[in-house]
Amino acid sequence: MAAARGARSGASAAAAVLVSVLLVGGLVAGGAGAEIRRQKNVQVSLRAKWAGTPLLLEASELLSKEWKKLFWDFIDNWKELDKGSDCLTAKCCIQKIVEDARALLNEPLSTIFEFSLTLRSASPRLVLYRQLAEESLSSVPVDSLEQISGHGTEENFHEAGSPSPSGGTCCWVDTGNALLFNSADLRRWLEGLGKLATDSTERLELFDFDHVYPRSNITAPVAIFYGAVGTKCFKGLHAHLAEASKQGKVRYALRPVLPSGCQATSSFCGSIGAVDAVTLSGYGVELALKNMEYKAMDDTAIKKGVALEDPKTEDLSQEVRGFIFSKILERKPELNAEIMAFRDYLLSSTVPDTLEVWELKDLGHQTAQRILQASDPLQSMQEINQNFPSIVSSLSRMKLDNSIKDEIIANQRMVPPGKSLMALNGALINIEDLDLYLLMDMVHEELSLADQFSRLKLPQSAARKILSAPPPAESNSVRVDFRSSHAHYLNNLEEDAMYRRWRSNLQELLMPVFPGQMRYIRKNLFHAVYTIDMILSLYQDNVPVRFGIIMYSSKLINSIEENDVNLPVNLAGDTSVLITRLFLYIKETYSTQLAFQFLNNIHKARDGEDDYIEEPVETHHVEAAFVDSLLSSAKSHPQDVLLKMQKEDMFKQEAEESSLFVHKLGLYKLQCCLLMNGLVHESNEDATMSAMNDELPKIQEQVYYGHIQSHTDVLDKFLSESSYKRYNPSIAGKSAGKKRFVSLFGSYHQEDSVFNDINYLQSPGTTDDAKPVTHLLAIDLSSKSGTKLLHVTMRYLMAGSDKARVGLLLYVHNEGSSSVLLLKDIIDRTITSFSYKEKVLDFLYGLCKFYEAQHTLSSSVAGDWTKTLMEKVYSLAAESALPVDDYKTWFTSFSADNALKGMDKLSDFLFGQLGLVFGSNAVITNGRVFVVNEGESFLADDLALLESMEYELRTKYIFEIIEEVEWSGVDPDDLSSKFYSDISMLVSSSMSVRERPSDRAHFEILNAEHSAIKLGNADASIHIDAVIDPLSPTGQKLSPLLRILWKQIQPSMRIVLNPIDDFSSTDFSVHGPKAFFANMPLSKTLTMNVDVPEPWLVEPIVAIHDLDNILLENLDDVRTLQAVFELEALLLTGHCMEKDRDPPRGLQFILGTKQRPHLVDTLVMANLGYWQMKVSPGVWYLQLAPGRSADLYELPPKLIAIDSLRGKLMHIEVQKKKGREHEELLNADDDHHFQEKMGNKGWNNNLLKWASSFISGDASSKKKADKITDRKDARQGETINIFSVASGHLYERFLKIMILSVLKKTQRPVKFWFIKNYLSPQFKDVIPHMAQEYGFEYELVTYKWPTWLHKQKEKQRIIWAYKILFLDVIFPLSLRKVIFVDADQIVRADMGELYDMNLKGRPLAYTPFCDNNKDMDGFRFWKQGFWKDHLRGRPYHISALYVVDLAKFRQTASGDTLRVFYEQLSKDPNSLSNLDQDLPNYAQHTVPIFSLPQEWLWCESWCGNATKARAKTIDLCNNPMTKEPKLQGARRIVPEWVDLDSEARQFTARILGETPESADAIPSPSDTPKPDGNGADQIPKDEL
Repeated sequence: MAAARGARSGASAAAAVLVSVLLVGGLVAGGAGAEIRRQKNVQVSLRAKWAGTPLLLEASELLSKEWKKLFWDFIDNWKELDKGSDCLTAKCCIQKIVEDARALLNEPLSTIFEFSLTLRSASPRLVLYRQLAEESLSSVPVDSLEQISGHGTEENFHEAGSPSPSGGTCCWVDTGNALLFNSADLRRWLEGLGKLATDSTERLELFDFDHVYPRSNITAPVAIFYGAVGTKCFKGLHAHLAEASKQGKVRYALRPVLPSGCQATSSFCGSIGAVDAVTLSGYGVELALKNMEYKAMDDTAIKKGVALEDPKTEDLSQEVRGFIFSKILERKPELNAEIMAFRDYLLSSTVPDTLEVWELKDLGHQTAQRILQASDPLQSMQEINQNFPSIVSSLSRMKLDNSIKDEIIANQRMVPPGKSLMALNGALINIEDLDLYLLMDMVHEELSLADQFSRLKLPQSAARKILSAPPPAESNSVRVDFRSSHAHYLNNLEEDAMYRRWRSNLQELLMPVFPGQMRYIRKNLFHAVYTIDMILSLYQDNVPVRFGIIMYSSKLINSIEENDVNLPVNLAGDTSVLITRLFLYIKETYSTQLAFQFLNNIHKARDGEDDYIEEPVETHHVEAAFVDSLLSSAKSHPQDVLLKMQKEDMFKQEAEESSLFVHKLGLYKLQCCLLMNGLVHESNEDATMSAMNDELPKIQEQVYYGHIQSHTDVLDKFLSESSYKRYNPSIAGKSAGKKRFVSLFGSYHQEDSVFNDINYLQSPGTTDDAKPVTHLLAIDLSSKSGTKLLHVTMRYLMAGSDKARVGLLLYVHNEGSSSVLLLKDIIDRTITSFSYKEKVLDFLYGLCKFYEAQHTLSSSVAGDWTKTLMEKVYSLAAESALPVDDYKTWFTSFSADNALKGMDKLSDFLFGQLGLVFGSNAVITNGRVFVVNEGESFLADDLALLESMEYELRTKYIFEIIEEVEWSGVDPDDLSSKFYSDISMLVSSSMSVRERPSDRAHFEILNAEHSAIKLGNADASIHIDAVIDPLSPTGQKLSPLLRILWKQIQPSMRIVLNPIDDFSSTDFSVHGPKAFFANMPLSKTLTMNVDVPEPWLVEPIVAIHDLDNILLENLDDVRTLQAVFELEALLLTGHCMEKDRDPPRGLQFILGTKQRPHLVDTLVMANLGYWQMKVSPGVWYLQLAPGRSADLYELPPKLIAIDSLRGKLMHIEVQKKKGREHEELLNADDDHHFQEKMGNKGWNNNLLKWASSFISGDASSKKKADKITDRKDARQGETINIFSVASGHLYERFLKIMILSVLKKTQRPVKFWFIKNYLSPQFKDVIPHMAQEYGFEYELVTYKWPTWLHKQKEKQRIIWAYKILFLDVIFPLSLRKVIFVDADQIVRADMGELYDMNLKGRPLAYTPFCDNNKDMDGFRFWKQGFWKDHLRGRPYHISALYVVDLAKFRQTASGDTLRVFYEQLSKDPNSLSNLDQDLPNYAQHTVPIFSLPQEWLWCESWCGNATKARAKTIDLCNNPMTKEPKLQGARRIVPEWVDLDSEARQFTARILGETPESADAIPSPSDTPKPDGNGADQIPKDEL
């Protein structure tokens, strides 16, 4: 078997060189030997759609990712115009930029910085700033703006890619009211700020990514500076704004933008990168051998004189068999001819030999051995991937080392052969989603953390332990320890007689049962304790659960919270207390079962009323239920008991204590809930069964390992191991899922840090102990909730905490209140001077209680208040043994102005760095930000809960590592409890913002003596564990990534090789590490695919040759076929959920800017609630589309910033509006009304052209629409929408013919929709002119394959999939119907007839296969076997022509259904042979098909010639007997095809400026061979 059989040559351009300027001097001409070399090459590059961005600005953005202050340091370094003036080359400038950045960073962060600059990863952020700059300029009237700066219109902005003020103004300051273009205007504005303050308009909006000048006043007016460092206008404006910011006059933000046309005003280094296209890296390219059975190749000659390159020039920097010839030629230029001849020899010697099947048997092990024995194993693995077909012969002849083979086989008992895994510092990475940018982001995050730890003086070994330690798994649910006498159980499975017949063997838990079947075991495994009373039905059904109840009075708890006392005196009329008391009486006097029956009778009594609604239970209901419960067994009359209980207050204390217990637990916040072994759930029957199923695996695991035995109390075990004495849904519940964390490291280490001013309060007797947990409390003393939070904090500390300390960050929202400022001053000074004193907490608690009591007395005179406060302070100081004289001095020296000035630094920290809202109260616990909302109950127990949770989940393992550290380079006197507490706080906060997967694997169990690549680095902060099959697609993806990682940062690596052991039965494909393919076969037809990161949408923009049918022997003197792809858009994807419901399928979203809210739209799939939009870098707003979506659901507009090459993934939760909870989103009547209302003037059609431009890069679409000629106007009636797909020059040629055939047969307007992914640049150049000439509209659409949907590998099958899988989402929502027509079809009838056809309410309409050509009967597979049984008499349809009623298709969620069927079937390689045809036919029982009349599609292979005359369309099906080429068959079968083809080709030649081929060159139908008519098509499927 040929070694290259099924193989693919390919590339993964994992780290291409920066930009063209960096390649200067690196390209060497081929020399004299070039003319005689016949080797042909293929070269591929990829660039961004947007205009170039300056590397100097990109560098500043990359530095700001490390630490915001570095951005301003770098700006200060480069603000002078003469900076870098000695540089005359781009290379020199880049070296200076990198040197300056390296001076600000430690290793290896500086290396990562340089590599990130190479990858251009900050370029999208600068494009985002351009968009904001354009919006800023457009906020001023155009005429006045042109007077100032001559700025162009918005349209010019989009065309140029950046603002282009032609008047020479390259910097401006946006104040919200005006744009200031020079220093004089800015000075006048700054001087007049006092007068403007009261008359200012809405403040400008700042975003998280904005660069705000350090220490900016949070309340000052915002001034946004748009400009680029290095331009003439930058320095002056920046200096004025920086000075004003320091004085607190403005809040200064800088958005770096270099407008087009301003490069001349910039320094040379400041403009590098701004002109050239942004060349991207991190993608792969595949050249696959194409099946040419039917010779589907265009015969149009490639015109000469249009080559992109000098045919004798190629990239010699590419490695050939270990040699880099550009460097050799630099050293020995005199040996040019000989060196190039040697290179030719190496290239020509890579032709693969032929191998027999048995020679491939040990190929996997032989490959592993070659890699392991190489001096550079990673390079060897990459080279083998790249050149596999050429070296497979030498690999197969290698003698195998049995020790390697044996170890691989031993490891494969634990890891399946061919399986690949990778972990970064212990965390498993999803290799499928991994790309270069994602990997570098992950590495960068780890290195940033390591750098922070080194600044904290943590040894490298401790940092490595922290980074690699598995954090405790965080669950959405926590266990609440409810064990007490207040939990009343209805039953006991271990003791009650009704369960005596059940078995007690716990091992039965491990036995398999049917789904949903319960295990009846006489053991209290599940404890379901409710705070409500609906459990009797489950009890009576013998559910194997121990049921219990905890009772409380919400009225009593509310009274406790309002009055802040333990027990209110007045409980008269409290029905809940009455129920509890009567329950306890019945339980004590009679039985537990009767007590629960009493609760049931209460609901029966209320339920029996005619006017029953959800109202509180009344006293008469309770009394009636009590009488009913006791009548049969009462020792005395129930009424007498009631009177006696009222007089004697029987069980009153127990009822109150039960409510107090629930209050302490915090469960009252949920009103009603279920505790399943302490885990909190909703309280209903379904939730009970669901909670049992959730808990069962944990119990089974404990039983399996012997941790639960027959004598074990399961409840005690679980609650003792991990539970909390408090529950707050905002802290621990599912509503707390969106926890917010901040890193405190940057704030701690900045100059004049707010942390320098904090003195911590600690519980008495613990001041000398290190505290792993730090609470920072941001408290607004002028708010009632703030003062309450302050006294709650004091109570928390007084109760005792040995793990936490508290830092108070007090501020005043209402600046006019000097009395509050005085109180703040007293508290701050007390903590600063006396935080170590034993009774300081008593003093502060007393002061808080006093102030809280006086807080509402707004009529108090300030002087009286001050005097009263002084007296109280002196009194409390004396009681607490604090020096009274100090307080007298403080009162005398108090100044409100000084107190206000002192708050500026604190305000910057709280509202600038932490992002809190001014006026809010918050607790920051080791970086977790918990905002205490106004009116929300927050007690000392909640602070204790925060402490416990943060310690257990995020801090404990860190603190244990820190405690064991042997410090070096730290003064022993500095190793105080504060030092340890600070380290714990900072490390925990930094780790809390770390984004990493929680999945882990135990790589250490694998043997690595003989079969692993081990690269050691004792100082590395990064450790890579991997298991790789080197010859798998995953291995080919990982090898260049790992090699780049090793070259850049030298991490420690342990790579265990795990090849497939037998290749003799494997159809293998390889794609390697470069986008340069040397010495490719000349006579083989290849097809090109690009493998790009998931968030990228790319298209070819330069490709003279047909990339779908590459035949290199047609290149003539061109040595290298070049293709340039462009990143046209990034993906914004997401999952939309509705609380407690299925995803809201069909929900419509729109995306745009504030001024133009609807630029693109999409709808939500039922499949995982998935949705997708195409975006460019910028700031966008996502919201519900007007109409039924917005009428039914609520969702505030969401701001989305796209500022990286990784796109964005969103998780959105919507909810229905009140009163509309039961309405369906997809309603047939509403949908029909919606469509009628829209007609062809849908609510998004006004922006459809612009959206198309925005998405597809069709920048001239608006102009094209304006230029449609009178031929379009002459067409009347409803527009016919036709959809098609083409790949390769031949099918694009067919597509033009199809377009002409449609237009010539109808007088109605026609709009064509083409899938953009596979169209060539030539077609996209020609189609606008064709639309103008022939009077039709067109639009290019695309949809990125979702990551969760099973992917196809072959290009042809991907194209088929696009025809059917995304019909509901690929078109705009306003489109109601579309017809798919194959590209190679010729239309002979008015398609309007088909467009208007009544489909009888079905979403799809297809033509059944003909059955009148009897020669083909043996190939009609649908009439036998599986298909015959499945179809059950329904026809099997052909997919060359079909109609989609999109309104019905969306309304019935047919797209979701088809994707579900596809996901089920496609994983079997033997299913869906003809994907786009088999899928709808298979699903037609669920997604019904309307069968079109037979004449709508005629195909020679399946239909007899007798029906050809009636054919309304003719499809050029393949003929399997004659293997007749497509073009030949077209000329023979369709008489009009030749004329249509000639017309299309002459038009194309005219547009492209070529000379059309003469008619003589086109063979006539009579010249073509005739078929014998006896053939049979084994696969009844055309290529497209």
